[in-house]
Amino acid sequence: MPRRPPGVRARALGAELRELRAATKLSTRAVAERLGWAYSTVNRIETGKRKTTTDEVSALLVVYDVKGEERDRLIELTREVDQPGWWETSGSPWLRSQLTALIAFENTASLIASHPSVRIPGLLQTPDYARALLRSAELPEYAIESMVAMRVGRQTTLTKPGAPEYVAVIDEAALRRPVGGAATMADQLSHLLKQATRTNITIQAVPFSLGAHTGLDGAFLVLAFPKASTVVHLENKRGGVFLDQPNDVHPYVEALSTLQKVALSPDETIGFIQSIAVEYEQME
Repeated sequence: MPRRPPGVRARALGAELRELRAATKLSTRAVAERLGWAYSTVNRIETGKRKTTTDEVSALLVVYDVKGEERDRLIELTREVDQPGWWETSGSPWLRSQLTALIAFENTASLIASHPSVRIPGLLQTPDYARALLRSAELPEYAIESMVAMRVGRQTTLTKPGAPEYVAVIDEAALRRPVGGAATMADQLSHLLKQATRTNITIQAVPFSLGAHTGLDGAFLVLAFPKASTVVHLENKRGGVFLDQPNDVHPYVEALSTLQKVALSPDETIGFIQSIAVEYEQME
């Protein structure tokens, strides 16, 4: 019987445990020695390739000095690790633990495909555009700057050696909505044109002239991996959901394929974005 690929909860839990270990500046070998484990055990827990127990996670959290509500949350996630999908809400929308998992998934994906509906996708946003978006949500200024820095840091996954293939299908509404004003949008569209020249990045625009299309149902992110099941991430103001069951993932993969077929080609998109950028430049 083939080995079942790691589920999204196991991989998300592993990503959080890896981040906690990194904060202590301990290697996997050092942690294993403290616990009397094989160091490969720690590695496999962190990658979600090994089913772990609440006792094992409790032991790791003692080493990482994690207590209180954070410890309880991670223990609960461990109990639910075999369940499909993962939904989480947060009282502090700018400090979501899901973001740790999302970053880990982006860093290990072979393909990232985004349909952000009515905004420029996060991995292609300029700092000023991201800042304007976050200010519209009326977040505290310290939270805004922290999130902008994190968003810019995430973008390095597209330029690192062995970077994943990245596909962004962007609705014309996102290109025309003047987030941050004309100058910010002119700079943002210039950034899109520059990124579109990278061999691993494909940008396609969906013009208003197309009318209704399947992407109007909402934003989604598809992440494919060499040795694990494809994951879909859906986000809203209070949290998000990871999907990894084939029956849940397939409709989004199909929607992405349909969008790419009806959208402008990458070459047509460049000319389309250039024409909108000129309009913003004339407004400045």
